[in-house]
Amino acid sequence: MAELVIYTDGSSRGNPGPGGYGAILQWGHVRKEIAQGFRKTTNNRMELMAVIAAIEMLTRENVSATVYSDSSYVVNAVEKGWLFGWIKTGFKGKKNADLWTRFYGLYKKHKIKFVWVKGHADNPMNNRCDELATGAADGGNLLIDTGYEQHGGLL
Repeated sequence: MAELVIYTDGSSRGNPGPGGYGAILQWGHVRKEIAQGFRKTTNNRMELMAVIAAIEMLTRENVSATVYSDSSYVVNAVEKGWLFGWIKTGFKGKKNADLWTRFYGLYKKHKIKFVWVKGHADNPMNNRCDELATGAADGGNLLIDTGYEQHGGLL
């Protein structure tokens, strides 16, 4: 049985500035690309939103997946256990608690592992996610990242 493979990337034109995310979900030969832009956000928020948006696409629970990301922030937060410490302290002094809380609710429903990949290198899937993310950041139909715009990511 094929495992779900997810590639993600986030982008911000300025930090903060217009941003976007891109993700590719691949299950065997089936592939789906998603992207969305926001009018004002940060790179770290978009890196995390890419993962959230991809996992939100899943229609059933207990899915085994590997997420490939060039974000040390996202990968290390999960794989090194930082997130679980942040949860215990109520995210005291940490940014993006709104997105990390949203992510954790999804994460608990599945079996997800993270793998860091070097960005802007020779990984075609990561490069495609970068194209999706930057295209979304530069495009129209930009959404409002209320977590950032109303609270600066400090929720």
